[in-house]
Amino acid sequence: MAKPLVLHLLLLLICGSALLSSGSVIHPISDAHRSAATELFVPAADGSFGSLEETYEALRTFQILGVDRSSAKFEGTCKTVSEKLSSPTTTKDLYHALKITAILGCRTESIEFDGITSRLQTAVKDASSLLELYYSLGGLLTVKEQGKDVILSDADGTFQAIKALSQSDGRWRYDKDSTGSSAFAAGIALEALASVVSLAGSDIDQSKIAVVRKDITKLFDRIKRYDDGTLYFDEKNVDPDQYKGPLATSASITSGVTAFAAVSSEKLNIGGEKILGLAKFFLSIGIPGTAKDFFYQINSLASLENNRISIPLVLSLPATVLSLTAKDQLKVEVTTVFGSHAPSLAVSLLKVLTPDSKEVTSFEKKELEYDPENRIHFLDLSQLKIDVGKYSLIFKVSVNDPEGADLYATGDQIIVTAFLTGFIKVDKAEIAVSDSDAASESVQKLDLSKNSLISLSANHLQKLRLSLQLTTPLGHSFKPHQMVVKLRHESKVEHLFVPETSSRQYKLVLNFLGLVEKFYYLSGRYEIELAVGDAVMENSILRSIGSIELDLPEAPEKAAKPPAQPVDPLSRFGPKEEISHIFRAPEKRPPQELSLGFMGLTILPLLAFLIGLLRIGVNFKGFPTSAVPATFAILFHGGIGAVLLLYVLFWLKLDLFTTLKALGFLGVFLLFVGHRTLSYLASTSAKQKTA
Repeated sequence: MAKPLVLHLLLLLICGSALLSSGSVIHPISDAHRSAATELFVPAADGSFGSLEETYEALRTFQILGVDRSSAKFEGTCKTVSEKLSSPTTTKDLYHALKITAILGCRTESIEFDGITSRLQTAVKDASSLLELYYSLGGLLTVKEQGKDVILSDADGTFQAIKALSQSDGRWRYDKDSTGSSAFAAGIALEALASVVSLAGSDIDQSKIAVVRKDITKLFDRIKRYDDGTLYFDEKNVDPDQYKGPLATSASITSGVTAFAAVSSEKLNIGGEKILGLAKFFLSIGIPGTAKDFFYQINSLASLENNRISIPLVLSLPATVLSLTAKDQLKVEVTTVFGSHAPSLAVSLLKVLTPDSKEVTSFEKKELEYDPENRIHFLDLSQLKIDVGKYSLIFKVSVNDPEGADLYATGDQIIVTAFLTGFIKVDKAEIAVSDSDAASESVQKLDLSKNSLISLSANHLQKLRLSLQLTTPLGHSFKPHQMVVKLRHESKVEHLFVPETSSRQYKLVLNFLGLVEKFYYLSGRYEIELAVGDAVMENSILRSIGSIELDLPEAPEKAAKPPAQPVDPLSRFGPKEEISHIFRAPEKRPPQELSLGFMGLTILPLLAFLIGLLRIGVNFKGFPTSAVPATFAILFHGGIGAVLLLYVLFWLKLDLFTTLKALGFLGVFLLFVGHRTLSYLASTSAKQKTA
């Protein structure tokens, strides 16, 4: 049973590996991300998500994705944040507290914004690092966005202080004492500069802004790319404790560049293909596994969703596996990164490439039709004139409005991998047994669409031949990823064979004379099983086609033995063999009268002792009369009685270990009270002798 399961899994792996080889398919943000957000960000009982920073990242993510964040649900968070704003705290906590207040819409009547503004203004003046400036300026901008009148006191000086930390390659230092520069810090610096421009009482010198635009151009010259057009930023030559990784670095620069572009009077000189490449990078991640990475992804895409550089448009296929049998349509969606509707545009299929990058010559450029109700572009597969297989489809997206072409980034050519599946026809399937000289041959036709089984017989001087043809829906010869013929002996020994292809036909010829050693000279019945599998084959085959009775010669003395068959691991959970056991007959016991008589003899000394006490009389004159010695004497005699009672219990019900444990405690007790009692008696006796 385990072997057919392995073959099933083999066919599944063949199809799965072929599908996965196409790479990740880019899709816009969907409900799957909203569901993941509620799983990654789990609030505590008071509504917080940990620190203020973690709470802000969770609520900001919920805000972008449209997840419920009503103030009633997070009333405890609003109270905590309000207390934090009213007490001395760091600029970082102050920044996140103000952000949380704005997101939740907390009541602000009790918040002293004038005092907070004054504290942040002072923090900007006294800042000695880029992060201190970032949090202070971000907090001031948040206060201004809530309708308060906030003007940065020394905007030009602050702008110059941030710019002084920049490097010639577009990266920034974290402070004046830093020896290295960072791309992650560049994103922070650009966002801080954008805050300075927004908070300035008058316009910043345009020459300074022009210099920053050049820095951004230099920064984008360092961008890295994949072959599919995906672009990302990464750190280089930074301290290990400052390394952030491609996702965090790309997210920081994306947020900073889009923020600076929003306050710049002129458009930044960044090509739309670079913005689209960054969007593809964030979307290609899928759903990150950590809350921090999830925030980086969603916050960055929110910056790209509506920016002043270029709004990226994402082309995606609702289905990348299309059936020729079902006459599926090639459907294409073009949306923003969050799935919003795109402007009026045209989608054209320029080329179709085979896996070896050869162009399908029978295909001509096609423009897809548009369905305004479902907002999809579609094309009938029959117009493609291509057969089953794996193809690279090259699309071109063009915005119809010439004025809107500069607002959106569509990319030059978009390559998407798709699979066209179909029903593979099996023709001329037959199996035959022939003599070694092929003088005679017994041929039987095979109908693999039915459950009919054939029965054959052969000896070691004969051959077995199996042949068939596979044809695609367009009549072409089909070569599957895997075709295997398995012969399984009744002893569970299996042999696998791969048919060869020749002139559009698959053929397998087994010469049993040359296979007797491989078959371990095992005569008997062999099951014949055929497996044909491919990622684009809708009717993959895994079935028994019959059996053959083989008559092989006797095995010589030194012939190899068949391998031991693996034991089914599930067999150990089955019923076990019943154990039959005869217990030894009990030993012969003495008569009951003899046992009772022996017990009477053991009791006689005790009776004699008691009678002797009655005859002689008990003398209590030596018993202590004082309260404390009398108490110890009573406890001593009671302990002796307890030991006797323990002996009785041991005889009746207790085991040896329990008895010894109790006897140990009683022994310590008797040692203490007995020593006190005997000491008193000894001292009394000594006093009487001296008197």
